[in-house]
Amino acid sequence: MVVVAEVRPGTYHDSVTLMAVSAALNQLPGVTGAALVMGTSLNRELLAESGLSTPEVEAAGPNDLVIVVQATDESTARGALAEAARRLAEIGATPVSQVEERPRSLRSALRRAPEANLTLVSVPGPFAPIEAEEALRAGHHVFLFSDNVPLAEEIRLKRLATELGLLLMGPDCGTALINGVGLGFANVVRRGPIGLIAASGTGLQHVTCLIDQLGGGISHGIGTGGRDLSAPVGGLTTLAAIEALGADPATEVLVLISKPPDPAIADRVLAAATAQGKPVVAAFLGAELPSRPGVTCVPTLAEAARHAVALATSRPAETVRFDEAVDETALARARAGLTPTQRFARGLFSGGTLCEEAIWVLSPVLGPIWSNVPLEPGYRLPDPRRSREHTLLDLGADELTVGRPHPMIDPTLRIERLMEEAADPATACILLDVVLGYGAHPDPAGTLAPALEVARSRAAADGRALPIVVSLVGTERDPQRLSAQRAKLEAAGALVSTSNVIAAQLAGRIVAGARRPTHRGVEGDKS
Repeated sequence: MVVVAEVRPGTYHDSVTLMAVSAALNQLPGVTGAALVMGTSLNRELLAESGLSTPEVEAAGPNDLVIVVQATDESTARGALAEAARRLAEIGATPVSQVEERPRSLRSALRRAPEANLTLVSVPGPFAPIEAEEALRAGHHVFLFSDNVPLAEEIRLKRLATELGLLLMGPDCGTALINGVGLGFANVVRRGPIGLIAASGTGLQHVTCLIDQLGGGISHGIGTGGRDLSAPVGGLTTLAAIEALGADPATEVLVLISKPPDPAIADRVLAAATAQGKPVVAAFLGAELPSRPGVTCVPTLAEAARHAVALATSRPAETVRFDEAVDETALARARAGLTPTQRFARGLFSGGTLCEEAIWVLSPVLGPIWSNVPLEPGYRLPDPRRSREHTLLDLGADELTVGRPHPMIDPTLRIERLMEEAADPATACILLDVVLGYGAHPDPAGTLAPALEVARSRAAADGRALPIVVSLVGTERDPQRLSAQRAKLEAAGALVSTSNVIAAQLAGRIVAGARRPTHRGVEGDKS
């Protein structure tokens, strides 16, 4: 292997541009690794850990653009550098001297914007509590995007926020919609009377997009962080958010979204929600909830969207349906080329809740499913880098994102794993999610589609079909445009659904040959 680098002093590109060009270089034949980053000390350390450092990289400064390529030979590496130069020239660079000077500390940022009342914190986990606490003590609500924050620090910060009458969204909070403004990963959806509180970023995105698809609208979407409804944390942010949305005249329906919560905490937050006097929809995936007046408990994210729109519009729930039919011919064609060795489903998800919902749907159809976010502890993968039997992975989990971008931003890790699963003669179907919106990759389908075509063609050369099913989350008003992304994925041979439940059901039908999978309320779900 050969590693070559180019350092451009005093040159700035935004992170989205750098990630897009990096992803393009990583798809070039013979390129085994590529990165475009600013030459900060942290980025230089990460490059060194990945085997992508050179003397030029080590000497780069924080205002320098670093382009580094690892390839099978020097000619290929130099060609990739030339391709990077071509793509960057098309976009155009900004001299660092012309980049607006940014505050170097939270304190200076607070001085610059004294009218602000919300701070977004996105720094490495060990440093995040320091910044979050400073923002809270300055009277700001906090959107804590950072992951890998210790549980004890989360509890301490949320108790402080409660004492101060503020919201601490997070840590590891991927999504929020506040007064129509998206924070983190967020989609462009209609405004309306439905308020959501979610211990899941992609769950919040999926439900808001489905509500938009049904013609409904969102008042606010408050993320809490995935551990909020655990017994140690006690639902502190969820309870604060319920109080806030309960007092908000623009919110008429409350929707609660979570992976299975601690039962006592679930009971506490449902009691608090019904006390607000507004209809409540609860989607606690996989949880068996007792009936409660004023609460509609649903088994899937799609059902949460349907019932929320029904309540907001005073329509019978059975009249609120998604206009999406399964292409039975395409489904039969997808199964036609499977060989006797192809027995297992493999899922590669960027969204943890979407992964868990798919496991929940597929388990009764396929049997036990291995995962890094399993429904049963006994089926936790010993090594998430290696699949066994039926395997569905959350590639955005903390242990897989340390020191690298989330797969919704940079698809490199997922494409690498896609090729591995496609080469396995036991793989019968690959299930993916593609999440659009602000913060996500500017063209995820454009990056994935060529990889899907290569994977399918390699399987065909080996005498196998390779059905690929995609759960597509987004709206037509997102920067990537839902219809354009769908067209690219379908042109690459994928079966695409805007419902994660339907996508999982399709994968189940391909692998098991079931006409209609059923599971605890999923039967007959035409969403």
